[in-house]
Amino acid sequence: MPDHDTDQPAEMRSGFVALAGRPNVGKSSLTNAIVGQKVTIVSPRPQTTRHEIRGMLTRADAQLVLVDTPGVHKPKTAMGKRLNRTATEAREDTDATVLVVDASKGVGGPGDARLMAAMPDDVIVAINKIDRLPQEQVLAAIKNAAALAKRFERGAVEIFPISARTNKGVPELTEYLIGLLPPGPLWYPEDQVRDSTEGFWVAELVREQLLATAREELPHSIATRCVELNWPYVEVEILVERISQKGMVIGQGGENLKRAGIGARRLLPEGTHLELKVKVNRDWQRKDAELDKLGY
Repeated sequence: MPDHDTDQPAEMRSGFVALAGRPNVGKSSLTNAIVGQKVTIVSPRPQTTRHEIRGMLTRADAQLVLVDTPGVHKPKTAMGKRLNRTATEAREDTDATVLVVDASKGVGGPGDARLMAAMPDDVIVAINKIDRLPQEQVLAAIKNAAALAKRFERGAVEIFPISARTNKGVPELTEYLIGLLPPGPLWYPEDQVRDSTEGFWVAELVREQLLATAREELPHSIATRCVELNWPYVEVEILVERISQKGMVIGQGGENLKRAGIGARRLLPEGTHLELKVKVNRDWQRKDAELDKLGY
C-alpha cells in the first residue's frame, strides 16, 4: 500500500525568539545571519541596537521571528534606562530566549551572571565569535556556560558554539529554534524580512555609517531620524549633543558626512537622493521628551 502521508505538507510552525545579551556580543550579527540578509545594523560600538528589531526567516514549514534587543548594561542616562527596559520587555512575550555571550571576552563573568539570573529556565545559550579562538578556549567557554546555567539552576541548558560572522554553527541553532516553535500561521507576509518602516531603516543605515568613523566620544551622542520620505528623495536628520560634535560628524570639508551618505546609498534603491542634515539638540539622550520623539 502506498504511504499517502508522504505527500502531506509539514505542519507550519511560527513564533518569536528573543536574542538577549550584553552590548557587542553579536546579537544583531546573529539576527542577520539567521535571516540570511541584513535586517539590522551592526557596529563594534556599544548600544548600536537601540530599539526592538524584528527579523523574519520564513520557510515552507516555519516562520521564525527573531527579536533583536539592545544590550543590557549599567545605564548612565535616561536613554540607557529605556534601552534596558526595552530589552527586558521584549523577552516577555516570546516562545524562547537565546542568551548570546562573547567567547572572545570570556564567558561567565558578572555581566553574564546578571543576565543568566533573569533568564527563563529553558534559555538557550549561543556562544558567539568562536572563530576568533583556538579549540581549547572554545571548550572552556562551553564549560563555563554550562557552569553558569547550573549555578542559577537553569537545568540542562542547550549550548551552541557559533560564529555569526562565518555562519559556523548558525544552521544548527536555527533548526533547533524552529523546532521549539508552536504550530501556527504566518505572523508576517512570507516575503517580509524586517518589521521596521522604510524611514526608520534609512535612518539606521545612516547611523551605521556614522558609527564606523565616529570618534570614541561620539557614538552615544548620535541619533538619526528620517524627517522626509518621498522616494526617491529622503532627508535624514542627524542629532548630536554639542556644537563641537557637529563639526566632528561633518568632518573637514564635509568629508565625514559625504562618506556616510555614500555608504548608506549603496544599501538603498538605485537613484535614491539622500539628504543629510546635522542638528545640535543639547543633551537629548537625557531628556525624556526628546527620547519620546525619537521613539526610544
